[in-house]
Amino acid sequence: MCSYRKKYLLGFLFLFTGSVCFSQTGVSNSDRIIEQKVDSLLKLLSLKEKVDMCHAQSRFSVKGNPRLGIPELWMADGPHGVRMEIDWDSWNHSGWTNDSSTAFPALTCLAATFNTELSFKYGKALGAEARYRKKDIILGPGVNIFRTPLNGRNFEYFGEDPFLASRMVVPYIQGVQLNGVAACLKHFALNNQEHLRKKINVEASDRALNEIYFPAFKAGVEEGKVWSIMGAYNRFRGEMCCQHAYLINDVLKGQWKFDGVVITDWGTLNSTRTAALSGLDIEMGTRTDGLTKGEFAAYNDYYLANPFFNAITNGDIDVKVLDEKVRRILRLHLRTTMNTQKPFGSFATQEHFNLSEKIAEEGIVLLKNEDKLFPVKNGAYKKILVVGENAVRNQTAGGGSSELKPWIEVTPLKGITDKFKASEVLFATGYTSDGYIDNQQRFLKKNDSLYNDAVLKAKDADLVIFIGGLNKTYQQDSEGQDRVSYDLPYNQNRLIEGLLNANKNTGIVIISGNGYSMPWISKVRSLFQSWYLGSVSGTALANILSGDVNPSGKLPFTITVNLNDIGAHSLGEASYPGINNTVEYKEDIFVGYRWVDKKKIKPQFEFGYGMSYTNFKIAAPEINKKEFRENDTLRIKVSIENTGSMAGTEVIQAYIGQKSPKLPRPEKELKGFAKTEIQPGSSKNVEISIPVKSMAYYDDVKQQWVLDKDTFYLYLGTSSRQTVKAIPFKVI
Repeated sequence: MCSYRKKYLLGFLFLFTGSVCFSQTGVSNSDRIIEQKVDSLLKLLSLKEKVDMCHAQSRFSVKGNPRLGIPELWMADGPHGVRMEIDWDSWNHSGWTNDSSTAFPALTCLAATFNTELSFKYGKALGAEARYRKKDIILGPGVNIFRTPLNGRNFEYFGEDPFLASRMVVPYIQGVQLNGVAACLKHFALNNQEHLRKKINVEASDRALNEIYFPAFKAGVEEGKVWSIMGAYNRFRGEMCCQHAYLINDVLKGQWKFDGVVITDWGTLNSTRTAALSGLDIEMGTRTDGLTKGEFAAYNDYYLANPFFNAITNGDIDVKVLDEKVRRILRLHLRTTMNTQKPFGSFATQEHFNLSEKIAEEGIVLLKNEDKLFPVKNGAYKKILVVGENAVRNQTAGGGSSELKPWIEVTPLKGITDKFKASEVLFATGYTSDGYIDNQQRFLKKNDSLYNDAVLKAKDADLVIFIGGLNKTYQQDSEGQDRVSYDLPYNQNRLIEGLLNANKNTGIVIISGNGYSMPWISKVRSLFQSWYLGSVSGTALANILSGDVNPSGKLPFTITVNLNDIGAHSLGEASYPGINNTVEYKEDIFVGYRWVDKKKIKPQFEFGYGMSYTNFKIAAPEINKKEFRENDTLRIKVSIENTGSMAGTEVIQAYIGQKSPKLPRPEKELKGFAKTEIQPGSSKNVEISIPVKSMAYYDDVKQQWVLDKDTFYLYLGTSSRQTVKAIPFKVI
């Protein structure tokens, strides 16, 4: 048999051999069998064929190898659903009629649920839709930490706390990969602002890296067993993150033993040699950015394409560097494209819509409810006026790469109209975003007219529901640029004041992925923090407003009164947005609630805060002992009673503080939480376990984690500021 035919048949056989099984950690198989297959396939590939697997062939795909039966590798943007199809070689929508999806709530909403079980279901459903659409990698989730509320991309992330982000991202990854689809954890690392994202250089301490910005990535790798990771646009200590040897080789592949594929974000390299030696595996959208400009072979000009091939053939780069990349890529193929037992997937099913609705309901946060203005029963008011552009705006479009083409989308106005059928539901736009950037004079004139109309109608209504906030356009909650103000845009603060003066029965619903100023807060009776809620957003919101569902969401980030109450903004321009393309993380580990606790600043609403239509009473917690060693586990038991008149769900949060640390530490840090539903008049016992070693801090002089022998305190409660009396214990 000729060698060519022998190689072809061997490759063909590999596609159909091997036993694969599924578990909750994704597609699993004997490491030995996978590595044997990788070794065999690697030997069958020519040098050019190997290089071809390390760079894009289109906007969202990488070559496979037809000769050996290795399929193309197809990616799709996430993380809230499978993005519509994009042209082969541009950012234009392809215009297909079969590329819709279920739009799931934004990850800020998922984080606000504090529900790890829902996170797994979210990932599993998303992975099923990706599998149905024949995608091998879903480009998400994102776990970059909220450092500033101006970051345009915060709505795609899990909030400000590394522990919460870590606990929520692991089951999400596991759910996605159960379908034989790779999750792609992003953006590694320190991609905490969109402003100048392709130029900005981040200077941060090793301590901040290890305590704040690395933990969710580390959990995704070590616990979630994620199969791919995307680098970040920004630089770190002078080097681009996608070609950063310390981040990729030393930390990701070295310390954390990541065995998957590292992929660039689109347009993030500047050197073949640096990229090749730093540990990067696949280059997407760099140099030519996929624009062929009439040249068929433009993708071959990428840094990891012909220049990489030439560097190897010239002896400038050892072929072992290439083989290590291809080994990882083949491993990914065996987990995804060449996995013959992966499920078929499903798309836009009723089950997925129901799940999307459930996540939305559990994520909505009730921030204020004086005199129990809500819930509102059907027929309680004759005339309900809904005000605000966000009540009718498509919330799944825009935002950059997370844009979606939903199979259905129920607007808030539609949901409220359907829910309150016994009432006359009217609508007034109140404000518009149209012309905000293009024509300020026309914008202001139109908004004056809309303001007057809404306030006039509010005087005649029995109940007013304002639905506003941010949207997913440029300089709002969107990829590519940060917000320019902490205030709500489009003169909404003026409109809210006008509505409150016109009608005391006015409830406010803010849709956003970020915090904002609230100069009207003292006048508001009821305030809800909502999010980009996905396909059935209006139904979910109406269920909360009516009391058919009791709100249980908790803020995954701190909302401060002023922008300068936030560490990144209080320490000067060098801290944000940066000077001369460099931003210094001067607040170090004191991000979010850690900063306001340190500075004794009273936030508008603290991290972990969220009200219910019922009331809960927490008994004094008990711990399993008073003295612990490093390898012990702190076990907490507490009883929670529902003292109200309706069923409700509460999130018990456990924070740990240290009395006399050798290095500065936050007053307290989240180390555990548990969510439980309780019937009225009933109580439940809740248990939370915290490994004592998780109470260590990172000493960046010693370059290691340190657990002091000291007195520690347990703060148990329902937010970072609502805790029962601290319980002391010792680490000996």
